[in-house]
Amino acid sequence: MPTNLAIDDRLLQEALHVGGCRTKKEAVTKALEEFIERRQQRKILKALGTFQFRKRWNYKQDRADR
Repeated sequence: MPTNLAIDDRLLQEALHVGGCRTKKEAVTKALEEFIERRQQRKILKALGTFQFRKRWNYKQDRADR
């Protein structure tokens, strides 16, 4: 879908250089993918503090019981 955006030229040039991208489209696409990935990782990290782990859990015994 064609979209016109006013993107800071300095940021775009730096993204091209740092990301090793050849085109502006490639740089913007890569940036959006990384943005989404980081946001999803934050959700996972937030959830990590909500689990109760069994301190005496024996994974070998648990496998044998299956």
